[in-house]
Order: sequence, then C-alpha cells, then structure tokens
Amino acid sequence: MTLDLPDRLEVTFRSRTPGMAAEWSARPAAVLVPLLLDGGRWHLLFTRRTENVETHRGQVSFPGGRVEPGDEDAVAAALRETQEEIGVRPEDVRVLGRMDSLLTVTQYLITPVVGVLPWPYPLRADPAEVAGVFQIPLDWLAEPTHLERQTRPALAGGPDVPVFRYEPYEGNVLWGASARITLDLLDLLGLRR
Repeated sequence: MTLDLPDRLEVTFRSRTPGMAAEWSARPAAVLVPLLLDGGRWHLLFTRRTENVETHRGQVSFPGGRVEPGDEDAVAAALRETQEEIGVRPEDVRVLGRMDSLLTVTQYLITPVVGVLPWPYPLRADPAEVAGVFQIPLDWLAEPTHLERQTRPALAGGPDVPVFRYEPYEGNVLWGASARITLDLLDLLGLRR
C-alpha cells in the first residue's frame, strides 16, 4: 500500500529534527572559548587579531577560524586553529562541550567550543595572525555596567539587530560575535545579571 502525500510527509517529519536554513551559504567556523583559573578567579582568554589578517582586522576574538575539509568536526577545527594561533596543544585542552552555533552578518556559522586550559600555559602567538593574547575575569564580564547594548538596522529589513559591546578592558574592546558568545556562556553559567 502506498502512502498518500500527507502521510508520507508526516512520516518524514517524525523521523527528522528540524535544523536551520539561511537564504545564503554560511561558511562553517569554530572557535575555542578558553576558560582558565588564574589567581582563584575564572577568566576567558581572548586574542586580538593583527591588521594583516584577511577579515576582522584588529578585533578581539576567540582563537578559531574556518572549519577545513580535513577537520573531523567543529571541535577539531577549534583545537587546530587554537594551536596554530596561540600554540595550545589540543591534548592540553579539556573540552567541556559545544554551545549553540551563531550565524553572523559576515556569513559565518560559528560553533563555539568551550574548553579549560591548564594555567599558566606557555602561549606562543603566531605574529601573522595574533597581535596579542589577554584574559578577562568572568565576574568582570558578568557585571552589567561594563556592557552596552546598541542596535543596527537589519540587512534585509525587519527588526533592528542587537550589537553588544563591552567597555574597554586593559585597552581591549570586546564586541560583536565574540561578545555575543561571551554573553551566551554567562547565561549558561547563570552568571548574567
């Protein structure tokens, strides 16, 4: 007996989990969201990109980049990129898990991978990609007075898009996708006030 169209479609829907589709092709990327314990306080480790990189010049970011064809998955990509950018060996990272992926206006689908770094650690920044490496305490990031929420018009109409920007921390400004990922982590930890 052949199922009619509605029945076939219903069976199909029951056997799948809905995903997300965009009207453009997003490039897959992964970043490591590195946690470290320093001086009895938890911190996040960030990089500041050089002015010579292809995209996001001079911006504060998490170590990471595009998922390459040879990467097993987003975790492997995040760990590979972290080793390339700041010299952290993948086996030295305790991977805790993946956060929700973030679709950016620059057409990247970023998968944040949270991991713990042993600290202190002998970081080696790649001078072609990384102008600096620094850390910000989680309790400072959770303080609402350090965060500003702005909006920008949507690219294709619709509601304005929120843009988050932290006040400078030791001269470094965390904003955009890296700030959004940071806020998502703070939410997961129950630290956002």
